[in-house]
Amino acid sequence: MNGSRVLVLNSGSSSVKYQLLDMADGARLSSGLVERIGNGPVADHTAALKQVAEELAGQGLGLDSPELAAIGHRVVHGGTRFTEPTLITDEVVEEIEKLVPLAPLHNPANVTGIKVARALRPDLPQVAVFDTAFHSTMPESAARYAIDTETADRYGVRRYGFHGTSHAFVSRATAKLLGKDVAELNTIVLHLGNGASASAVRGGVCVDTSMGLTPLEGLVMGTRSGDLDPAAIFHLSRVGEMSTDEIDTLLNKRSGLIGLCGDNDMREIGRRMGEGDPAAQLAFDIYIHRLRKYVGAYTAVLGRVDAIAFTAGVGENSAAVREAALRDLPAFGIEVDAVRNAVRGAAARLISAETSRVAVAVVPTDEELEIASQTYDLVSD
Repeated sequence: MNGSRVLVLNSGSSSVKYQLLDMADGARLSSGLVERIGNGPVADHTAALKQVAEELAGQGLGLDSPELAAIGHRVVHGGTRFTEPTLITDEVVEEIEKLVPLAPLHNPANVTGIKVARALRPDLPQVAVFDTAFHSTMPESAARYAIDTETADRYGVRRYGFHGTSHAFVSRATAKLLGKDVAELNTIVLHLGNGASASAVRGGVCVDTSMGLTPLEGLVMGTRSGDLDPAAIFHLSRVGEMSTDEIDTLLNKRSGLIGLCGDNDMREIGRRMGEGDPAAQLAFDIYIHRLRKYVGAYTAVLGRVDAIAFTAGVGENSAAVREAALRDLPAFGIEVDAVRNAVRGAAARLISAETSRVAVAVVPTDEELEIASQTYDLVSD
């Protein structure tokens, strides 16, 4: 293999995001987004990928370049079948398609992107990197739900977890920030964006995570409810006479922050709180309460916490969320320095007080670099 470049593709149902990285130095050579696929000038994913190829060619970075070593694809759900980056073959594509019932909104688009990219460059190694893979190391005590095991196994009902590429990247980047080997650290990673998840990482290995069978479980999110008594679904069906699809839409698109106060932008919620808006304040308080519960729970799971890392849009940019989530926890050895926390910046940084036994950090995530790294490592072996 002569080339050192990796093209990362994230194919959604109506969009394709891409980044081209040079793994010789980690340089980001190009990035872009093709939107409104099937609902605008871009007819389908074939046309979208051809547009990506044209944009890269126009920059002198075409898909036919000998410097291009591989294409890495983000795939949301790998089930129990895929627990590491995987070289894509016809059989692998078939297996990913079999997992569509576990991720009906994501895996079909991921597969479509893979098929189109393989058609454009059939000679080039292409790799699937799975959001669920990092969490596949969870012990059965954390991964299994307490339901009939035969039923659970038949239908694949278990905790898989998501945002795995982010949790993997941030746990290692936190160790680098602290100047330590990741194997030495117990870290709680808080990926807080419109979608949000927490993970407990012991020595670089995930032992628990908040998202479950789907990305609906866990923290309060922008539009998702997070943890909910399952009987609420039966109640809404029987008493509210809501259909399965209506309940699905309610919990995934009309809940979380937007369901509580009508906004899922934490900046807008903060502005409204400043004006004394009680709905915004309650939404923020519920969001923080759930977050603190997971910090406490994962402290117990890990037994010893060396670091807590905030990442993603809200985690990286909201000083108010970080402060509220870790307020009044000196008994846990957690203290946030108000001045450090207020500083904004693009680099990974510590925000914990000098007296804090637990390092608290803001660590920008880079899922594309993680996918590119895993892809390049696999094809260059």
